Amino acid sequence: MKALLALGLLLLSVTVNAKVFKRCALAKLLKQDGMDGYKGVSLADWLCLAHHESNFNTKATNYNSGGQSTDYGIFQINSRYWCNDGKTPKAVNACGISCSALLQDNITQAIKCAKRVVRDPQGIRAWVAWKTHCQHQDLSKYVKNCGV
Repeated sequence: MKALLALGLLLLSVTVNAKVFKRCALAKLLKQDGMDGYKGVSLADWLCLAHHESNFNTKATNYNSGGQSTDYGIFQINSRYWCNDGKTPKAVNACGISCSALLQDNITQAIKCAKRVVRDPQGIRAWVAWKTHCQHQDLSKYVKNCGV
């Protein structure tokens, strides 16, 4: 019985652990997936955004009590407009995905949805953290020594 309980706890800890990217590993992945310069958004902007939104954590979530919505994943994509979490009132789901897809260690779906967000008229300004921490800043430190 103890062995079964220990196995259950081990499996639980495996399922809740998030992938937290190293800065340069994320830079290389985003560049490979066409994010550098996508709709005028530099790779450094994407890295600054991900740093301030999730600290490069794929499983980050943040409930927005005022808006009754939740932000999901490495880019903190909002359930009111971009994904379906099954609990946000009047959700639009413009990316056409479940919000849980944004919490995967494989961030392919998060990248696709982030690209969809920046195609919207607000562009990268849709993210408050980008406006607060990245806009009009020297972002070169985010790509420094990454070879991208």
